[in-house]
Amino acid sequence: MKKNLFKILATINKAVLPSLAKKQVDMSKASKLQLALIGWRYYVTKNSLD
Repeated sequence: MKKNLFKILATINKAVLPSLAKKQVDMSKASKLQLALIGWRYYVTKNSLD
C-alpha cells in the first residue's frame, strides 16, 4: 500500500514539478525552495523504489 502511494506521488512529481537537473542548478547556489524540492523528490523516489 505504502509503495503504491509513493509510486503515484512519483508520477505526479514527474508531471508537475520542474526538473532541476535539466536546468543544471548548482547545489551550492540553490535557493531554499530548490533545496526543498530536491529533498522532496529524493524522498518520494527513495520510498517508491523500496
